[in-house]
Amino acid sequence: MKLGCIGDDFTGSSDLANMLAKEGMRVTQFTGIPNEAADPDVDAGVVALKSRTIPVDEAVRLSLDALEWLRAQGCTQFFFKYCSTFDSTKEGNIGPVIDALMERLGAPNAIVCPAFPATGRSVYQGHLFVNDTLLSESGMENHPLTPMTDPDLRRWLSHQTRHDVGHVPAGTIFDGPEAIARAIASETEAGRPVIVVDAIRDEDLRRIGAAAKDLKLVTGGSGIALGLPANLVPEGERAPPDARWEGHSGPAAIIAGSASKMTRAQVARYSADNPSREITAEDVMEGRISPDDAAAFALDADGTALLFSSADPDTVRAAQERYGREEVAGRLEDFFAATARKLVEGGITRIVSAGGETSGAMVEGLGIEALRIGPEIAPGVPAVKAEGRDLFLALKSGNFGDEDFFAKALAVLEGRT
Repeated sequence: MKLGCIGDDFTGSSDLANMLAKEGMRVTQFTGIPNEAADPDVDAGVVALKSRTIPVDEAVRLSLDALEWLRAQGCTQFFFKYCSTFDSTKEGNIGPVIDALMERLGAPNAIVCPAFPATGRSVYQGHLFVNDTLLSESGMENHPLTPMTDPDLRRWLSHQTRHDVGHVPAGTIFDGPEAIARAIASETEAGRPVIVVDAIRDEDLRRIGAAAKDLKLVTGGSGIALGLPANLVPEGERAPPDARWEGHSGPAAIIAGSASKMTRAQVARYSADNPSREITAEDVMEGRISPDDAAAFALDADGTALLFSSADPDTVRAAQERYGREEVAGRLEDFFAATARKLVEGGITRIVSAGGETSGAMVEGLGIEALRIGPEIAPGVPAVKAEGRDLFLALKSGNFGDEDFFAKALAVLEGRT
């Protein structure tokens, strides 16, 4: 294994695995830290953690445990993957995990680049944009767990890391890999070793990847993975994306736990013409609905049913104020994990899941240990198959995909384009 990747949630890890596979690496995504060694033919291993919103100490511990397993597989470069919208509060985990990984690796620096132009995420002058809107005005300021109220990544990171934060601006990126490498070295020598790197185009990401050839630690969204495979696997040895994907036509269900703007639009589009049932936080907290009830609705529906808790921000805030933010999030995750188990027990073989925390809880609840990467459904979202099981999944981050994503995902999981 050459590249060792640590993802802070399951959907983002699938996104990263998809990007590396498209670039010709042989990739396996692991659910949590494996107990056994990886297949020696794997070029890149992606250890998917559920660490984005857990306490800092626990996130650091899990990340370091994943790092040690990846080092034991022979990896020579390491990637810490977080969301392209940098989901993290001022007290969040991104900075502390970067610090811990740098220290354990003896890495003098780490670049920070959540840009993913294919999904509208770009970094310019150290600020993160979603399409043509600053992150803090994109809807992410209303995220129920990780509200992003400041688009300046340098300023946001300064609340989290014990290091000073540097910056490589877009003008340097345009000058190519050698200029980028010099700028990274200069920022490191100036005592700013956690370095935000601008990127607004895929070409920028490939240049940054080339400049990062000798770095021990790269951090960012999956977009930065565009430029890493060329450093690690010779062109003649790169494998094409898995062409054996045939899909599966078994019964399906959709679970949407994200409150993002795009997921709410996707829910509205799909529920207009298909069976759907809203799972409110109040109903779950008060015990008015059970996983058995939700699964029975989906299993008995005429067509593929959607189960969703994707409420608008005001509704989410009201529930959090009444019951507690962490309590609501935990109970909903447990609810959907149990519902997924009931669905599979009832014969469901295809599940589309929206929301990183929801997807992570569902994958853990289903006891999935590893995922094989299939074709891309939308930028950043591959179809995946649970290794050793007839279970086909689409795990989507909240804001990814178009409004008709659910229908597209069902088609790809079935093997239709």
